Amino acid sequence: MLLLSEIRNNPRAIVEGMKVRNVDVSATINDIIALDKRKREIQQRFESNQHQLNEFSREIGDLFKAGKGNEANSLKDKTGVIKEENKLLNEELSHLEGKLQGLMLQLPNLPDERVPKGKDDTENLEIEIWGSKPKLTASEPHWEIAKRFNLIDWELGVKIAGAGFPVYRGRGARLQRGLIQFFLEEATKAGYEEINPPLLINEDSGYGTGQLPDKDGQMYHTERDHLYLIPTAEVPVTNIYRDVILKESELPIKCCAYSPCFRREAGSYGKDVRGLNRLHQFEKVEIVQIAHPDQSEKLLLEMVDHVKGLLQKLGLHYRIVRLCGGDLGFASSLTYDFEVWSAAQERWLEVSSVSNFRSFQANRLKCRFKGEDGTNQLVHTLNGSAMALPRILAAILENYQTADGVNIPELLIPFVGFSKIDE
Repeated sequence: MLLLSEIRNNPRAIVEGMKVRNVDVSATINDIIALDKRKREIQQRFESNQHQLNEFSREIGDLFKAGKGNEANSLKDKTGVIKEENKLLNEELSHLEGKLQGLMLQLPNLPDERVPKGKDDTENLEIEIWGSKPKLTASEPHWEIAKRFNLIDWELGVKIAGAGFPVYRGRGARLQRGLIQFFLEEATKAGYEEINPPLLINEDSGYGTGQLPDKDGQMYHTERDHLYLIPTAEVPVTNIYRDVILKESELPIKCCAYSPCFRREAGSYGKDVRGLNRLHQFEKVEIVQIAHPDQSEKLLLEMVDHVKGLLQKLGLHYRIVRLCGGDLGFASSLTYDFEVWSAAQERWLEVSSVSNFRSFQANRLKCRFKGEDGTNQLVHTLNGSAMALPRILAAILENYQTADGVNIPELLIPFVGFSKIDE
């Protein structure tokens, strides 16, 4: 959530900055400023009344002690009128605060000045590329390879749950498990504490990291318990620090977590949803940092380097793009996407996003640290996929395929227990 002080002090900059996202927030900003002004007027009146009540209370006591009961009772009648007014003022304050909070929650994060203007992912800015396209003797898409070697049972997943819920079997399941273990081991070596989080979150957690209200329709919801299945481990892990005041010496805090992720992906269709390209349930290892504001930019680049290292160790041809305003996530200020080359599909597949949210999530979470001057300051939050499994698995199957099977990247062999998938 943006800081109300920023909106109050420089509304024009907020409106102009949001144009990079292709959204016009001028009406919302005007409404916020008007509500904030009215709220502060009511608050001032309430506090003035409260001060007067305190003064009257002392006077009433003095009058009774002096034997001036009639004057004291007359003053008590006046306090009754003021108390009734304050009751009405307090009700109006609660109403204004609710409306103001609702409008504030609708505003996305302000994009970093480096975010390019653009309407969608076709206008993201390529900033780095590594490796080269593999030269294949065979070129089957991963869904055909998975079917031929009985790695993934698509039909069984449809039977059990529906489309977008694949069943991994045998070597497919082992390859999946090996990748998870590899990513977790790499994160641990990089200093991240492993967390095993809940797979369901309450509404406060969804609002804390910005999934609610923005992604309400994309999340699976259990109506009876009013809980949400997590779309990413970022949500429960970051919410560990909701309503927490940290010591400055504790920063940065580095956490990683493996979890299944659940996304409705409403409206998805076409070739982009074939095979593992887009799923309702998938596995991912997430890295999260809670950072000092002065360090978040450096830590963002550190996280980018971590993901680079994973892909280079797997030998996968990739590129990094800086997301344009139209593709930038609701809570993000700056995001770098990693895309691997799909040899059989002949296109790039997104496998990781690494983002700096700055104080946007922290303001919602009320996650702060006590600075050297004794004041409480908002932290910055960052996260990244390290990595999302489906498209990594797809890229390995496609890019390492041979005429008679699929070779396993060398460093993965100890994690999966075999060096090749063949007949």
